[in-house]
Formats: sequence, C-alpha cells, structure tokens
Amino acid sequence: MNDLNIEELLQNSGDGVAILPTLFAFFICLVMAFMLRKFYEQRSFSLTGKSHISSILPILSAVVFIVIVVVKSSLALSLGLVGALSIVRFRTPIKEPEELVYLFLAIAIGLGYGAGHVLITTLLITITMAVIYFWLSNNNDSKINEYNFVISWANSGITFESIMEVINKYADATRLVRLDQNSEKNMAVLLLSPNENFAFEKFLGEVRLIDPELSVTFYEAETSW
Repeated sequence: MNDLNIEELLQNSGDGVAILPTLFAFFICLVMAFMLRKFYEQRSFSLTGKSHISSILPILSAVVFIVIVVVKSSLALSLGLVGALSIVRFRTPIKEPEELVYLFLAIAIGLGYGAGHVLITTLLITITMAVIYFWLSNNNDSKINEYNFVISWANSGITFESIMEVINKYADATRLVRLDQNSEKNMAVLLLSPNENFAFEKFLGEVRLIDPELSVTFYEAETSW
C-alpha cells in the first residue's frame, strides 16, 4: 500500500476541489460576513429587528459559499439544486428594503468567495461598504426627521385649517395622508417634517391651545407595526 501523501490530499480532495485555497476563501468569507454584520448593526437606518437580521448574515454567507463550492464542480448537482429550489418557498418577513440590500450583500459575499474570486470580491465588498459608510449610512448627523402625526378632536368649532396654521409654523413640509370628519369626531393623519425650531413640548403646547381635549400621536414615519 502506498503511503498517504498528505500534501497532495490538501492540495486536491479528489473531486476537483482544492482544500487549502477553499479553506482560505471560506475563512475570508466568514471574516467579511462578520464585518458586514457589525457594519449593519452600527450603520443601518433600521430602528427595530437589527439583531434578528444581523445574526443570520454570517450564516447566509457561509451557506451560500458551501452551496457554490459543492455545485460548481458538478453539472448534475447544479441541476439538482435548481430543482430543489424550485419547490422551496422562502417567506422571510422583510420589513424594510434596507434589510433586503444587506441580505443580498451577504449572498454576494458567499457567491464571490465560493467561486474562488477572493481578491476581487474583497475589493468590491470593501468599496461597497465604504460607499455606504460615507454617503448612505446612518451617520451621527443623519437623524430621522419624518413623523406620522395623528390628531383627533371632537369640538365642531375647530377647523382643520386652524390646526394646519399651527403645524406649518413648526414644519418644513407636511402631507395630508388621511382626513376623517363626522358628527362625533374628526381625525387627521399627516406626514410631518419638522423644521430646525421644532420642539415637541412647545409644539404640543401650542396645538393644545386650540383645544385642550384633542388627542395627538407621533411616531416615526418608517416604523412598521
């Protein structure tokens, strides 16, 4: 029996997959995926659900890497994968488009490294994250400045126009989303962009001067409940 050549085994597994380069690419894939996870947690605009999405990013990249490594050397496995995916229905509750973008980035990491393009994948992912960091991410000076403003009142002597006169003092822009008026109660829903002089207590105090019994609700415009 011939002695086992460990060096040859590490260089090639016998099915066309080079062991050492693949392990190296997998290691870099995981490093980049965990960097993406940290990047998402710190720079994302999302206010809720960050831990849920960020926790699956490294796993997603690793799974895609493994799938690509397995199927890229076999046409039969590739066709089998297509057939399997055609009967699987993915129903991930994505609330915000940004979450989908980061999921695609995680998939791109797995695809690039799984295909063996270590250098170009590292370069392109790094450039992409740099662009997000400097121009598109949630910087410290980039704050959410749009709110849904819901106001309801029962006093028939109060007009919607009188309420808008007060709101316009504190808003750069307003957009009427909904207005309900009936004999018992009136309600208006507005998309409000506060100006630089906006202060909640001051704004609410002036609104309540119109009618102390009116009801007011604020919530961030991108919130999904």
